[in-house]
Amino acid sequence: MAVPELWAGTDAGKGEHHCTVIDAESRIILSRRVPNSEPELLELIADVLNISQDVTWAVDLNAGGAAGLFIALLVNHGQKLIYIPGRTVHHASAGYRGSGKTDAKDAFVIADQARMRRDLQPLAAGDEIAVDLKILTGRRYDLSADRTRAMNRLREQLLAYFPALERAFDYKQSKAALILLTKYQTPAALRRVGTSRLAAWLRNRGVRNAPAVAAKAIEAGQAQHTAVPGETMAAAMVARLAREVMALDEEIAETDTLIEGRFREHRHAEFILSMPGIGPLLGAEFIAHTGGDIVAFGSVSRLAGVAGLAPVPRDSGQVSGNLRRPRRYNRRLLRMFYLAAQTASVHCPVSRAFYQRKRSEGKNHKQAILALARRRLNVLWALIRDNRTFAITPPPQAAAA
Repeated sequence: MAVPELWAGTDAGKGEHHCTVIDAESRIILSRRVPNSEPELLELIADVLNISQDVTWAVDLNAGGAAGLFIALLVNHGQKLIYIPGRTVHHASAGYRGSGKTDAKDAFVIADQARMRRDLQPLAAGDEIAVDLKILTGRRYDLSADRTRAMNRLREQLLAYFPALERAFDYKQSKAALILLTKYQTPAALRRVGTSRLAAWLRNRGVRNAPAVAAKAIEAGQAQHTAVPGETMAAAMVARLAREVMALDEEIAETDTLIEGRFREHRHAEFILSMPGIGPLLGAEFIAHTGGDIVAFGSVSRLAGVAGLAPVPRDSGQVSGNLRRPRRYNRRLLRMFYLAAQTASVHCPVSRAFYQRKRSEGKNHKQAILALARRRLNVLWALIRDNRTFAITPPPQAAAA
């Protein structure tokens, strides 16, 4: 008797998963809710394999999270595992009988989609460095967002009671201004301390060009003699926010060091860094969001689609040639390629020439940069595929000369 081929769909949850196993006729062979713990998950895998050794597993998460342990167990047991995006499951559910939504139904839809579709992304064992970089770059992204939020709040609070000092410095770039705010935040306090004493205080805290900073701060203090209601509490909040931004700056610097060190250990780091416009941070983003292995994408066109650099047609009736960015793409990957292309368009002669050609064709700046990013993706793919570094090839006339 032939052993049936099975498809096992899993709707992942924080505390529990629901797994539904179906055969080639979409008949339910097993449906079970399983706690998200190793013994129960191993028992589920064993029970399914006792029914058939030919099983295709499907999950709706690919980045760890609630399904991280289950994915690791399946990969370690050599199981065939594919990923079905949650959006795909959501839209596919409308084609199944019943309007209700349950974990069991979602698991069935995941299994049935895995049975029918041939365009789904397989999941393999993760590259250890890529996983580490995904954690580190995610943390840096959060820290940067926290810094921006704290900085905006600081400037808003300072503007409310001391607009002259808010205008005096670029707080996003000036560490000296943040150090100043940890001690002196009001016009009266600045007038009392005076220029020479303030310069000495700043100098003792390692501020470069302390006299100029002190003079600018005292000038702001002299420009306002009115105390705004709530000034005392607002000043205390500004001091707290200034210390918070400085602490975030230190943690971001430490995280950058960790990212660069880990990225340079990757086997593709040399080829990626040879591309103009890509430094350790952007290179780490590339490794983190591609899994460190471009072979998994199959082709450069598929990677371009994942990165949002391959437009998709939106044609209907007599309307044709209507191209739009895909709805589903990796925004962090698109940001990485866009920033790298923008830098290369200034500092790399080849990229600059391509950018200028696109501008001469009537494209605006953003369109030209995206076109350049798409071209550079082809080059980066070839460099990693061929294990070589980027080099500018001179024109034939220049080479002959």
